[in-house]
Amino acid sequence: VPTFGQAVIRRFDANASAMKKMAARNYEDLLQCAIPVFEGLLPEPHNGNILRLLFTFAEWHALAKLRLHTTPFLSRLKDSTAELGSKLRHFVAHTCSDFDTRELPKDEAAKGRRKARSKKTKKITATPLRQKCGAPAKKTVMNLLTYKLHSLGDYLPTILWFSTSDSYSTQTVSDLNLLSGAFSPSPGGAGAPARQTLLCPHEQKHCCPTNDSTRTA
Repeated sequence: VPTFGQAVIRRFDANASAMKKMAARNYEDLLQCAIPVFEGLLPEPHNGNILRLLFTFAEWHALAKLRLHTTPFLSRLKDSTAELGSKLRHFVAHTCSDFDTRELPKDEAAKGRRKARSKKTKKITATPLRQKCGAPAKKTVMNLLTYKLHSLGDYLPTILWFSTSDSYSTQTVSDLNLLSGAFSPSPGGAGAPARQTLLCPHEQKHCCPTNDSTRTA
């Protein structure tokens, strides 16, 4: 999946299931790129169920992340939250139940490391358990009884109480760190113009006001 824009879709690993220490932006990029990747992988009606679920997820995420809300948008966010819950339950009941899903190798390796630490062994191995004993990987099912899914219904009242989600999101701090790094002087001043060209003109204007002042002086 190619990148898009300066910070809209960033490059991520081709094997998404093997990604570790994922940040919120990684989940966002995966969600925005998921529909064309999953399209046609499974037969109908499962293909349609997955595509509709991914679209509803993307729509809900876009509405919840808006930096300016209006009454129609908030009303649509409320409807989208209910629609998302309905599609999740339909996905678990009609699609997940028709497929035999197993643990990923990295999950088995993590379980092996935890077991090794619990026994206080000197050598901690990351070999999956099924490679040791020949047993198949543990069967897994999608769990809807999690706090992350339960808290989706809290976004609308939280926006009404505390304003838009970007007001208290850590992504704002992350973006500021990127901007400060782009304009931080390197030893001898080398490399600074190259980093500044990575930003849009309006970002350079806000981050480097000294350029305008020196020009007018």
